[in-house]
Amino acid sequence: MPPSTANRSSLGLLATVFAVFLTALQARTAAALQIQQAFASPSRTNNFVVDAVSRRVYLAAVNSLYQLNATLAREVETRTGPVLDNPLCHAPQLPQATCEHQKTLTDNHNKLLALDREQGVLLACGSVYQGFCELRSMDNVSRVAVKFPQDGATVFPSMLNIVANHEKASTVGLVFRSHGGAPRLLVGATYTGMGTEYFPKNHSKEDLRFENTPEIAIRSLNTKDLGRLFTYDINPSEDNVFKIKQEVKQKNKLNFVHAFVHKSYSYIAINNDANTGLKESQPNSILARICLDTDDPRRSAESRKLTESYIQMGIQCGSNGNIYNRLLSIYPVDISAQRAAGTEPYLFGVFARAGGQSAVCAFRVAAVEEMIRQGRRNCSSGPNSDVQVLDSVIQGSGAECERKGAIKLQEEQLNCGAAHLQHPLALRKPLRAPPIYEAPGLSSIAVDNVHNRTVVFLGTNWGRLRKLSLLANLSVANLWSLRLAANEPVHHIMTFDPSDHNYLYLMTTHHLLRVQVSVCGLYSSCSECVSAGDRVLIMCSSQDVGILINGSVPDLQGLQLECDYGMGITTNATVHLDYGTTQIQTCPLLPLHMYPTIPFGKGTYTADRASVGRMIYNGSDFWKGLRGQMCNDVCVCVCVCVCVFAVEVYSCSAGNSNCSQCWGRQAQGHICVWCENSCQQQEQCHSITTRCPDPHIQKVEPLSGPLTGGTLLTVQGKNLGHSAAQINVSIGHVPCRILPQHYTVSVRLVCETGASWEQTSDHVTVSVAGNAAGVSKDIFSFVEPRLLEFTPRQGPLAGGTRLTIHGQFLDAGSTVNVEINRTQNCTVFIDVIECVMPPAKPAIAENVSVCVVYDSQPCLSASPSFTFTYEKNPTISHIRPNRSFLSGGRSISVTGHGFNLVQSVRMEVSGVGQTICSCVSSTLIVCQSPAANQSQQAMAHFYLNEVLYRGEDVSPSGRGSDEDEDEEPHADAFHFEYVEDPQFYTANKEKLIKHHPGEPLILIINVSEWPSVLDLTLQEYSVTIGSDLCDITFHNEQLFHCTINRSLSASTGELPITVRVGHFRKVIAMVQMGGGSELAIVISIVVCCVLLLLCTVALVVYCTKSRRAERYWQKTLLQMEEMESQIRDEIRKGFAELQTDMTDLTKELNRTQGIPFLEYKQFVTRTFFPKMCSDYERRLVQPVYENNPLGPRALSETHPLLQDWQSSNRMRPNLEEGITLFSTLLNNKHFLVTFVHALEQQKDFAVRDRCSLASLLTIALHGKLEYYTSIMKELLVDLIDASASKNPKLMLRRTESVVEKMLTNWMSICMYSYLKETVGEPFFLLLCAIKQLINKGSIDAITGKARYTLNEEWLLRENIEAKPQNINVSFQGFGMDSVSVRVMNTDTICQVKDKILEAFYKNLPFSQWPREEDVDLEWFPEGRSSRILQDLDDTSVMEDGRKKLNTVFHYQIPDGASLAMSMKDKRENTLGRAKDLDTEKYVHLVSVLDVSHTRVSTLLTACLHLGQYCDVLCVSLCSLPLRFWVNILKNPQFVFDIDKTDHMDACLSVIAQAFIDACSLSDLQLGKDSPTNKLLYAKEIPEYKKRVQCYYKQIQEMAPLSEQEMNAHLAEESRRYRNEFNTNLAVMEVYKYAKRYRNQVVSALDSSPTARRTQLQHKFEQVIALVEDNIYECSSEA
Repeated sequence: MPPSTANRSSLGLLATVFAVFLTALQARTAAALQIQQAFASPSRTNNFVVDAVSRRVYLAAVNSLYQLNATLAREVETRTGPVLDNPLCHAPQLPQATCEHQKTLTDNHNKLLALDREQGVLLACGSVYQGFCELRSMDNVSRVAVKFPQDGATVFPSMLNIVANHEKASTVGLVFRSHGGAPRLLVGATYTGMGTEYFPKNHSKEDLRFENTPEIAIRSLNTKDLGRLFTYDINPSEDNVFKIKQEVKQKNKLNFVHAFVHKSYSYIAINNDANTGLKESQPNSILARICLDTDDPRRSAESRKLTESYIQMGIQCGSNGNIYNRLLSIYPVDISAQRAAGTEPYLFGVFARAGGQSAVCAFRVAAVEEMIRQGRRNCSSGPNSDVQVLDSVIQGSGAECERKGAIKLQEEQLNCGAAHLQHPLALRKPLRAPPIYEAPGLSSIAVDNVHNRTVVFLGTNWGRLRKLSLLANLSVANLWSLRLAANEPVHHIMTFDPSDHNYLYLMTTHHLLRVQVSVCGLYSSCSECVSAGDRVLIMCSSQDVGILINGSVPDLQGLQLECDYGMGITTNATVHLDYGTTQIQTCPLLPLHMYPTIPFGKGTYTADRASVGRMIYNGSDFWKGLRGQMCNDVCVCVCVCVCVFAVEVYSCSAGNSNCSQCWGRQAQGHICVWCENSCQQQEQCHSITTRCPDPHIQKVEPLSGPLTGGTLLTVQGKNLGHSAAQINVSIGHVPCRILPQHYTVSVRLVCETGASWEQTSDHVTVSVAGNAAGVSKDIFSFVEPRLLEFTPRQGPLAGGTRLTIHGQFLDAGSTVNVEINRTQNCTVFIDVIECVMPPAKPAIAENVSVCVVYDSQPCLSASPSFTFTYEKNPTISHIRPNRSFLSGGRSISVTGHGFNLVQSVRMEVSGVGQTICSCVSSTLIVCQSPAANQSQQAMAHFYLNEVLYRGEDVSPSGRGSDEDEDEEPHADAFHFEYVEDPQFYTANKEKLIKHHPGEPLILIINVSEWPSVLDLTLQEYSVTIGSDLCDITFHNEQLFHCTINRSLSASTGELPITVRVGHFRKVIAMVQMGGGSELAIVISIVVCCVLLLLCTVALVVYCTKSRRAERYWQKTLLQMEEMESQIRDEIRKGFAELQTDMTDLTKELNRTQGIPFLEYKQFVTRTFFPKMCSDYERRLVQPVYENNPLGPRALSETHPLLQDWQSSNRMRPNLEEGITLFSTLLNNKHFLVTFVHALEQQKDFAVRDRCSLASLLTIALHGKLEYYTSIMKELLVDLIDASASKNPKLMLRRTESVVEKMLTNWMSICMYSYLKETVGEPFFLLLCAIKQLINKGSIDAITGKARYTLNEEWLLRENIEAKPQNINVSFQGFGMDSVSVRVMNTDTICQVKDKILEAFYKNLPFSQWPREEDVDLEWFPEGRSSRILQDLDDTSVMEDGRKKLNTVFHYQIPDGASLAMSMKDKRENTLGRAKDLDTEKYVHLVSVLDVSHTRVSTLLTACLHLGQYCDVLCVSLCSLPLRFWVNILKNPQFVFDIDKTDHMDACLSVIAQAFIDACSLSDLQLGKDSPTNKLLYAKEIPEYKKRVQCYYKQIQEMAPLSEQEMNAHLAEESRRYRNEFNTNLAVMEVYKYAKRYRNQVVSALDSSPTARRTQLQHKFEQVIALVEDNIYECSSEA
């Protein structure tokens, strides 16, 4: 209903309401997007937020906070930084904390900006003070609304450290109300503590960012309870944090993108940067959900814990190789999709991948919710591969999902979890969606639903806003694009105007923009509008009509307004703010049939309404033509948008402070009069004042102008008339013409001065209606400006040259323009005339004229000499160096030509910062690198005269073509790299150096990192001791000398030694000056006592010698540094020499017989009886050979346990019967257990006897492994019971009992197949690599020491020069041609023979090889007779009293020589093997008494060489019981038929120790005194530990093996190797122990009731009788 008459009177008795039709709109644009308003920030923008009620916009930038109105006009600005701060210091708001670190001015980067309208506060959080937050007033952001913390209040760091405290670290947050209306703050912040790239690079072990700061937290925001403000322990039993455990933070580097609320849930979009760099198919984008308890409370006392409801899933855009796996921006919206009748919620996201490619994907929220519910169902059903409990990441409910019985989860439990359910959860399978739109460089997204159509707005990295119209199936229908200011990247958050979705707020690097996303009246006809397909245009024009309300009227916000269309029809109106005092009222349009028809031939139809005013419809027969001809129903809506009504509402008393203003209202149709010193409506006034006071002039500007006139003179004052027609202005005799369009009633006028014939000065006179005049106090002068000179006279084609013009009276006039070629203007600055030259129009050099235009008069120039020359643009060739350390300040030389045209240079490193450069010459520019916060690759851009350098092939405007907006604008840039700061320390890393005044000071300073990468020069270093500069000389790239030969500025106290490189500055030590006080004491004592004088003299002598010794020490230290440098070179050289390709080594295995595995029976005997087998093989010193077509081969012997049972002629028949009976007894469990215990109780039953008995029992019972296993279990139980009372930790660590050896044997039997099929190949590769490693260098044949080894004790410490060479060898009787063999010239003849035999017999087991003592080697030199080569002969030389073994070098055998090998007829009585020779009589390479420095380089080289093989082996080894594998690893001859040398055994011991350390539960503690063998693999051991832990975790997760399955496997093993061993011989050997301890066994059986009941004692005695009655002489013992 329309307002009543009384209501209208209360609004100020608004006199007249009228409407004016707006005849035209502003000029059309080429796209359906327009920038309406823009706000520029001098510093980088961070965040912004829009208030939906007041429509204010709050913008946060670096060090600034702005409060803007809806049109981005500035209301309030306040500074937030820089402040004194240090990342290692607590926030100063923490009263109990002090900081000993130096604080510097630090920029404040806003991390979080959020509104809480109910409390009237703006939450602003910055990066300074450890992420501190402030609560500011929404009405005035310069005022702090709530002071926190309060004076004297108890404050904890967790209440202050809220957001990320680093510029690059991310933070998201939102404000919500929990049940009961309590305000809460949800914050997600990237962890910036120790171990991250954000933490300061210092040597302090304290992390003042605190490990307890959570990644996600819900905090109190209740300003009425300041004691709990910002705390997250809101309830006593509540834990509202999500805190990642410290040990897994490196695997969970969370980068937060956005947080938003949907229903009663908070969604947080995250990227896990720890996954960056992994394969593209693995998504690193996460969508997490938390229940906020915004509905009715589910329990009365407390809220839900954050971790109970937390659940996360991966989100992935694309599939099948076309995957975008990093989320950049996300936007929730309800849209009308193809599958839904109404609208349904969606999540639209912008994703990117490596290379700058990006795409848009849309996810159904319903799909997200269903995956969450299904995930909780799966987890409540037991362990599930699709759901993971994040207990290893944060403190949760357990390690894995558990079955909760038959309980059916309620809807709330499915959505939000519960305390008794597993939490927090992560879904392993990501939610995937196909790309909707793909383009490079997308950065942000906003989406709207317009008339059941989806419209998407996308920001880009190079300053574009794109608008996409989508079809119902979410495919792209139309695309528009808008270029934004300065090509700045668009921030990832964009938001619509809450009151009008036709406008979109977006933020770039330095701008906040309000963009109109629909432009009504864009097209000239309805058909154009419809064909464009812009859904937003149809939306904006289909519903409302706008009414413009202008004038001095009350604020209409909050009032109830209506539009009265007549005919009894009214509609409610909505008021919008536009510009200044202007307000816009919109009303819904009526249906077309309800408007009256415009009479034919009339252009205007007026409907008078007494209560509201007039409505004017403009257009010739408009409505009739609209209805009948031009448009269909859809077009009617579009075309109606040009029909905009204008209504003006006014009040006489508002804004009229003087008489002239009041009377001037009548010219506007307002019926206002001046009455009793106020402006009132005419009908309310009884005494009207018609004559106003004389004009009063307050200000005149400008105060000078050219003689030619044309100056726009502005006069401000009071009572300056109420009409422009009645005002006359003059300056002395010179008239000034009034400009009515610039006239403001009573207070301001603008006039244009006439020409003056002479230079003169006079007052300004203003007269009104010819009878009232006012004269100014200021004097206006007519002057003649003169141009004298300008500089510079040339500049580049790209423009940017700053031109300075000098002359007289240059500040005259109201407007001054500088014209180039009379066409282009450049910017004019105050003081002198300065302007920036524009780019040249043609792309060639030319001369252009320069002139000055005053007040639009003819161009003024001094002479034809005012000419500016455009020259070719400067060119940058390259920059040196192109690397910098993180602290910056490194001098970067930019070379090129044409720099004489450059006035200013700026270097900008993308993503890092910028710095001002200096132009040294026409070919050189020097820049200082800006500081960076982490190592990275970047691009360096240069701005010459503030114009971006783009190379030579660009347009004069300096901008590329806009034809292809999908490509980033081209700009020539230079690669630039940042590396870590170098680290400096003194030679001995001492922190205090003593120095005596007057003596020269020499320092040796080491550089530990990046010197070779940075290529630092001598001039870049600077070292000061106190304030004295040190002279620097380089020794090598790792160290330099600092010398001061003069006296230091201070003679006492401590002076800091400061190293500077660029902006990097570090105090590495302190110099303590010698005290003069001690000297004074000495002098006073000398005066008192002659004796002390003598002591002083002695002391002086001592000090002199000490100083000499110190100088000698420094010289020695220098030599040590040189030696260390040489060792580094050796490491690099040796490593390059010893690189072995795994592929080549693997190919060596592809031979006829493959890997020489021992057969099972041989493996068992060598493993069970290692000492016995070793003694047996040692007796085989004279092998027997057989002839073979492929060469002679040694015949292998058979172990007695593997031979058949042979009955001797002297053996009586009842012996075999006794052995059979004893075997039966051994198969009786009670007898065997009693028998073993009886023997173990005997003191003379040694450990060797126990192991032998266990192995013999294993052989005897090998055919019944199930029975053997049961015996072993029973004995193990007894062992456990016995060890429980002693030291259980030592159990099973050593083989000290029968059952422990039985367990070891049982493990060997079970693991043989795995050993042969899985571990064998990598183990054999390791052995080959060790052998190849040892043979790469010299080996001392006597001591066995080698140049390349892993064991320090076997290291050849003497640097023996050895050269490899190839020899051609043929083998007599061997069925193959000659073979090329690689030997060292330091090899002895026996070593050469070994290498030749290996070359010929490499495809055969080692047991079949001939021994080197059984072959002869003959050399056939050219031109000479052949000779037999031997280690010792009559040509051997003596060295230091010892005979030296002959080598290849001794015989002068050349490379490629021909040799022949043949078998000896019989072995001669030689000296034996070289390693057995007496070291006092013989020598090969070095004497055992020689002592030299430890060659650490060769140890490191060997470690690196074998590292890859150890890694491969660890995959197989580390996952199995340690003792078994250490035994196998140290005894490869148990597995392979190979020759294990003493040196190989030493290397294997080092590797075995590394695996022992990897399986240890305790941390490996290493120090400077640790053995070298432990230090070699210290770096790899942590990785091996992880593999071991992973393996045992997998075992824990495996289903247990049933006893039936185990017995079946054991039975199969028994059947497979049933007849492999001589079990009767094994039983006979066991009997020998029974006979030896006969009485003890009988006693044990007699004391057992079970044994007495089963007559086991009698049976045992029977065995003794049967066997002992027969004398058995064992011809073969095992």
